[in-house]
Amino acid sequence: MAQGPNNNDAFLGSAMQFMQAGQNITQQFMEFMGKSGSQESATPPPAADPQALNALQKSFMDQQMSLWQAMLAKQQGQEQNFKVAPEPGDRRFSAPEWRESPIYDYTHQAYLLNTKFLKEMVELMPSADDKEKNRLRFMARQVADAMAPSNFAATNPEFIKLALETKGQSITDGINNLVKDFEKGRISMTDESVFEVGKNIATTEGAVVYENEQMQLIQYTPLTPKVGTRPLVVVPPCINKFYVMDLQPENSLIRFMVEQGNTVFLVSWRNPKEEQGNLTWEDYLEHGPIAALHVAKEICKVKQVNALGFCVGGTILTSALAVLKGRGEDIVSSLTLLTTLLDFSDTGEIGLFIDEKGLAARESTIGKGGLLPASDLQNTFSMLRANDLVWNYVTSNYLKGQKPQAFDLLYWNSDSTNLPGPFACWYMRNLYLENSLRVPGRLQMCGQPIDLGTLKMPVYLLATREDHIVPWQSAYESTRILGGDVRFVLGASGHIAGVINPASKNKRSYWVNEDVKNESAAWLTAAEEKKGSWWNDWSAWLKPLAGELRAPRKLGNTKYKPIEPAPGRYVRERAV
Repeated sequence: MAQGPNNNDAFLGSAMQFMQAGQNITQQFMEFMGKSGSQESATPPPAADPQALNALQKSFMDQQMSLWQAMLAKQQGQEQNFKVAPEPGDRRFSAPEWRESPIYDYTHQAYLLNTKFLKEMVELMPSADDKEKNRLRFMARQVADAMAPSNFAATNPEFIKLALETKGQSITDGINNLVKDFEKGRISMTDESVFEVGKNIATTEGAVVYENEQMQLIQYTPLTPKVGTRPLVVVPPCINKFYVMDLQPENSLIRFMVEQGNTVFLVSWRNPKEEQGNLTWEDYLEHGPIAALHVAKEICKVKQVNALGFCVGGTILTSALAVLKGRGEDIVSSLTLLTTLLDFSDTGEIGLFIDEKGLAARESTIGKGGLLPASDLQNTFSMLRANDLVWNYVTSNYLKGQKPQAFDLLYWNSDSTNLPGPFACWYMRNLYLENSLRVPGRLQMCGQPIDLGTLKMPVYLLATREDHIVPWQSAYESTRILGGDVRFVLGASGHIAGVINPASKNKRSYWVNEDVKNESAAWLTAAEEKKGSWWNDWSAWLKPLAGELRAPRKLGNTKYKPIEPAPGRYVRERAV
């Protein structure tokens, strides 16, 4: 794909276009932000420092000229003395086709330079607060990601090469993939035909022993000759399916819990349909963890149980425990929270999607009844990592005509759930927008004033260092809110990979520090890094709290008889 001297005009034309593209992207972004600001307020947004902006623009033009000259030198067979490298982990331009041709080499480097300029310009723009600044950064990233030359057939050399090699078959396959995804209403991230819930994922043995309109309660079959008398009740998030905790046997957190000698109960949330569109936050507390805790307590004939919540499941669980505390019920002896927010001061990029104007619109449409569609939630989470979860598949599925590979985690990621409108709106307003949960007595739930400081049981808090859903510093703030002794552990990686880090593979690492009196930064500075999975650390913490070892009981009892084998029918219901 090398270009000869006769292609100078084409090359120069392409170069000029991409130099102009950076300025156009910037101008469009500035205009967009100006319009956005005028909608919120009659006062125009403040301008960036002219001197600093002029210096940035001059630097940008100088770098563009250096890049242009380097590409001209390459076209003439001379050595390049200026290159723009992608950020670590950016694989969009890793194929050799992007460097073999001076035009495509210039195209992708000019794009990277334009993107760098846009990000630097955003940092110069004044903003009212950190949230506004983060919103600017997010919007700039969305614009830059969407404009990547890898996303378009005309500017992607991999597309052109593959189309020539396959005599157009890749184009036909790409169109077919697009049509199929259009019919499904979402981008295919994996070969969904390979997986079946209950057959090759979510296969840990057990039975549904209780169900209501909102959830099924699964009790898992013991895998050890003796189990602790005190069971473990697990509350996963309700915004996606529980089986992220039970994918394959080798990476199943649920199976690991059972293998450690725990009698495990798990809440399998129903995927709401229109008839569940009136369910509220209080309904989820009452008929979710509160019901599950009582049933587990009755089946195992104990006064107290252990409890674990993951993500929003942890927020729901902790709120439910505060309700029970207000009722005089102290039935949980230990609490484990995995990547859970109780303090919503910093909600990461998710918080950028929640503001007064947008929430008021939601409340007016679904706040009294209706559904927040699963597709809305999935699109929101995909936008947070657009290059990995959107544009990567646009390129591979539609431009290259490739069939997605089979990957269990991506199958789960595509299996989203709806949310009842009243539940979702209450959650977003009272927690995300107003951050009321952490304030003693500000909220009432199920007739009880909520004070998380009254929860005195020992707590294991896990956060993950690269979590973009629950920033670890925000999760750390729970150490100031809960009233019991807290062990805070920081895992490597992100929201999912950091949690689902099997002990059997012993990958990554985690940080521990017994002293949680300091601020988060000081905690991390003094923390000790330990190699491997946090799972074993948590298991060692839980064992003394699991009660005496006894022979395991049969699943259920005379009152709560097994209804159907795990994973049950609720988790099999798909929204999209």
